[in-house]
Amino acid sequence: MAHETSLRSKSSNGAGQATFPVIDELRPQLVNLMGIGGFRGLLSRAISLGSEEVRWLRAVHVKADGSLAGFEEHAQLAPGQFAEGKVVLLSRLLGTLIALIGVGLTLRLVLETWPKLSLGDLNLGNGEAHEAEK
Repeated sequence: MAHETSLRSKSSNGAGQATFPVIDELRPQLVNLMGIGGFRGLLSRAISLGSEEVRWLRAVHVKADGSLAGFEEHAQLAPGQFAEGKVVLLSRLLGTLIALIGVGLTLRLVLETWPKLSLGDLNLGNGEAHEAEK
């Protein structure tokens, strides 16, 4: 998320705070893997888990096409609060994905989406539980 934020901040001056382009960029990879229904279920689960930690995420929902709605209502939040909600949502999404398909495949999907991302920037867990399954 920090990688994407730094790229966007060079091209805009804060416009679009009430969107979540990181998930929008992951969507094609995940829809290809699990279909639109699976992606919507995964994202809905991430919202549900994240809303326990960040209350304003309760207003966010997944539309039929897999995009998110409800961020616009919270654009007045301080940038730090808004960013915290986005980080929590992304971490819950990736955590749920790791639980379903493992660290290796999740890492591959992330790197296919952002090929210039350094492996040192990623912390997807140690994957010990999934390594034992191999």
